[in-house]
Amino acid sequence: MESQRGDGGSVDLDGPGLEDLAPEPLLTRDYETRPALVYERLRQQHGPVAPVDLLGVPAWLVLGYRESLQVLQDDDGWPKGLENWRARTEGRVPADWPLGPSLEVNHILIQGGPGYRPLRTAWDVALKPFQDPRHPQAKRLKSAVTAYADELITLVGQGGKTGVADLSAQFSRPLPLMVASHLLGFPGSQGDDALMDMWRVLDAGQDAEAALERLLATLAELAALKLQKPGDDFPSYLLAAHPDLSLDQLARELFMLLGMTSDHVGILISNTVVEVMSGEGSVRASLSAGMVRESMNRVVMRKPPLVNFVPRFAARDTPLGNYTIRAGDPVWVSPGAAHADPLFADHVASGPTISTRAHLSWGAGPRQCPARELASAVAAVGVGRLFERFDHLDLALPADQLPWRSSPFMRGLRSLPVHYELASAPPPRPWADDPAPGVAEEVLPDPSARQRSSLWRYLTGLIRGGR
Repeated sequence: MESQRGDGGSVDLDGPGLEDLAPEPLLTRDYETRPALVYERLRQQHGPVAPVDLLGVPAWLVLGYRESLQVLQDDDGWPKGLENWRARTEGRVPADWPLGPSLEVNHILIQGGPGYRPLRTAWDVALKPFQDPRHPQAKRLKSAVTAYADELITLVGQGGKTGVADLSAQFSRPLPLMVASHLLGFPGSQGDDALMDMWRVLDAGQDAEAALERLLATLAELAALKLQKPGDDFPSYLLAAHPDLSLDQLARELFMLLGMTSDHVGILISNTVVEVMSGEGSVRASLSAGMVRESMNRVVMRKPPLVNFVPRFAARDTPLGNYTIRAGDPVWVSPGAAHADPLFADHVASGPTISTRAHLSWGAGPRQCPARELASAVAAVGVGRLFERFDHLDLALPADQLPWRSSPFMRGLRSLPVHYELASAPPPRPWADDPAPGVAEEVLPDPSARQRSSLWRYLTGLIRGGR
């Protein structure tokens, strides 16, 4: 039996199933170093949808831009929720599957079913104070991000007015950690270890399961604290908007926010810095003119931090690309591959300062990332402050020799070595217009708290080790 595709072609509805196709492993050395070539090879072999093996589990990888939109915009036809995964229900997903720990936590990014809509509404309400630039909390957050960025840059400067630094380890990764602690209302520096465990979970290494257990325990303690003593922070706002959340459920949502504002934002900062430093003079000029967001849009088109979204599942047997996706099959949309789809990429303007916003880095449709504006704002402030505080920043390696790290979800730099020269005097902090009461208040922990922080000991060690 055949069914018509949207492009006028046909799909054999009686074709082979996913398990019959012997899919090739996706997460190989080639994928870590040259993912674009892997995507292109799969596209040539299979078209816009390809069967792949994800660490021993078969899945469909969506490579086409149009097909990605088809899945992302149809929440009924391609729902989330692991309960929709046929192989998992039938016991065919190994208990020790490395990706299991990060997918088993049923938070807003994973959840399907009727519980999603009220949870998403609560998220939108809880995030609004931080994403609405007119709101006092958004202004406080912007000043906090600027202050944290200055603190990290000043620490780099302890190694000398000029020198070599790893901007990934010393700026891009710790900055979102500090912002996440601000958003979650962690007392003191307790958020440091939590975010380090978050990285272990996202990287899906051998210690991912143990890291997840520690992380959820820490977040459950924080949730209990916010239930007893609400504050001006995301957990308290989420509880107010969704008072039926249990402590366990709240901890899972905090897990989601922690991941969303940590690795993703850190990678976006690093990739944007590389874009600026390796670009033409007009790119740096546009940045100094305040067009940081344009640089970020170009970056997420070519190198999106989130290269594969969490899976969706076919609600029924459905033609997609050149295959029939059987009901219950897992489908992973790949923004990294979709952006390179010739049917899309050939129509994208390639000007040096104007970029498209048709990228899929934050998703699309009704489940588009609820914190996309928050994450973009944090990254933009961080990148902008870097180029304000340094007179010169240059890559210490050619751009094509920078070391990359890949996980099933994220792709970012392992390190970002640069030659730097600090400005003679730090420029004043760009306070928001009409600052709300309390915006200018001190946002940094006291020095003794910093000294006890595992993060600060680590960063200080990098400075000492580089001398």
